[in-house]
Amino acid sequence: MYFFKTPIFLQKIFTSVTWQKDILEKKIYLTFDDGPIPVVTEWVLEELAKYNAKATFFCVGENIIKNPSVFEKILAANHTVANHTHNHLNGWKYAENTYSDNIITCEEVLQKYDISNNLFRPPYGRLTPKQYEILHKNYDIILWSVLSHDYDARLKSEKCLKKSIESTENGSIIVFHDSEKAKKNLYFVLPKYLAHFHELGFTFEKL
Repeated sequence: MYFFKTPIFLQKIFTSVTWQKDILEKKIYLTFDDGPIPVVTEWVLEELAKYNAKATFFCVGENIIKNPSVFEKILAANHTVANHTHNHLNGWKYAENTYSDNIITCEEVLQKYDISNNLFRPPYGRLTPKQYEILHKNYDIILWSVLSHDYDARLKSEKCLKKSIESTENGSIIVFHDSEKAKKNLYFVLPKYLAHFHELGFTFEKL
């Protein structure tokens, strides 16, 4: 079973993380996880530019180190970049100190580019209660109200698009992935998603 729209009860239980923006304006907050990588991230930037769309890229620190020229293209396009750990760690599998240190390592990479915002998204959306207790004091933990599931190769691209559109409303924060794993669905979905909401008068904003 796929949950494209985050259930309201979860948003009401975990109120100190950011799920979406409570606004009436026709604005969507695009986010991209797991990059930067060659080709895919660059393709995303080209698609966004067609609609003057801005987005937030939750970057993996080791990918920034491996692909600095791609990362610099994100910055040059005036998108927001933020912390997604240094090695894409699943919080449920790591002790608090190990996980926190990995976030700090990514933070140090970002600081080399004079980036010092407090936005953080945990890979897979997974944090232990203790990790959350530590992190929420210093970070704005960004989750999502719409999960595209673009990373799941078993999911038909047409369904990925349909459900992503149906789940989106004013102020939605939607997750896509600029990764090889998501490439099949992303290349089909993103251009059509952008075109659909552009025609409806929405703008695409960064956090």
